[in-house]
Amino acid sequence: MMDAAFDLAEGIAILERTPAALRALLSGLPEPWIVATEGPETFSAFDNVGHLIHGERTDWIPRARLILAQGVNRTFEPYDRFAQVRESAGKTLAQLLSEFEALRFGNLATLRGWQLTDAQLALQAEHPALGTVSLRQLLATWVAHDLGHVAQTSRVMAKRYRDAVGPWRAYLPVLDRGPQS
Repeated sequence: MMDAAFDLAEGIAILERTPAALRALLSGLPEPWIVATEGPETFSAFDNVGHLIHGERTDWIPRARLILAQGVNRTFEPYDRFAQVRESAGKTLAQLLSEFEALRFGNLATLRGWQLTDAQLALQAEHPALGTVSLRQLLATWVAHDLGHVAQTSRVMAKRYRDAVGPWRAYLPVLDRGPQS
């Protein structure tokens, strides 16, 4: 495995594709595909999109602003991993996908507009659980977080057919990865 240093342009290339990737994967699917989970307190495809929306509003750019401001209080507010349950209530997946796309477009415009320097990427703040973190680490986490939720969405969907594949399960490790393995 190659562990690459964070490159902002490369990271943005992933971040700008996530909304379209999720739209292509999920739009128009029957409900069982979008509501399946891996068990209690795990995310469905619908939950993943709502979770990503919450991150667009409260995590990545707001925390980056806090780091860049270098004010007296540089401690992040705790992140509510399950906020999407209440925030997505009554919405359709199509609405969530459009909302995510719009928020991401705006956040990436903000990020690009900052024209961040290496010195700015090295600025730090305090995470309530992890301690001192840099802007570079926050932005790298944003990219990895996106990819993790795309993978999680695919894994959860694949597990719907865990038993239906019969003996081929031996060749499909995705069916036995993650929660409820």
